[in-house]
Amino acid sequence: MVSKIYFAGGCFWCTEAIFTRVEGVEKVLPGYIGGHLKNPSYKEVCSGRTGHAEAVLVEFNDKIISLEKLLLIFFQIHDPTQLNRQGNDIGTQYRSAIFYTNQKHKEFIEIIINKLSKSIFNKKNIVTIVELAKDFYIAEKEHLNYFNLNSNKPYCQLVISPKIQKLKEII
Repeated sequence: MVSKIYFAGGCFWCTEAIFTRVEGVEKVLPGYIGGHLKNPSYKEVCSGRTGHAEAVLVEFNDKIISLEKLLLIFFQIHDPTQLNRQGNDIGTQYRSAIFYTNQKHKEFIEIIINKLSKSIFNKKNIVTIVELAKDFYIAEKEHLNYFNLNSNKPYCQLVISPKIQKLKEII
């Protein structure tokens, strides 16, 4: 069965590049979620005034990969203890958030966060927001499949490539 979840963990170029490499993930789309403006542009979201987070829609086959495994990957490829930032990307648009699509997922996400806060992140609070997914707006064409089309650009080499390497170590 195909399930959906939305992950916001900083720049959506990074998050998209990670989840497109995970077996069992059938579709990954970068976009904007969690804000108040209808159909925002990248420029508007980057202003920090729309309330949106850069995020990715992840559609996955839960017979191949579990929600738990996806959550563990998500929490290891970004820093869920940083409020409204990931590295040099600063602002609410880069917040750590998970947008769920059903109550069962919400409850499970909260259990995993509780477990992780007592183990891996025992000295820091996880600030990841968990909220119901509402309107998701797919990013503009130039942001789709960004890493694969621009892997030689400095941002891709310095920020995204190390995250992909980390993914290879954890799966």
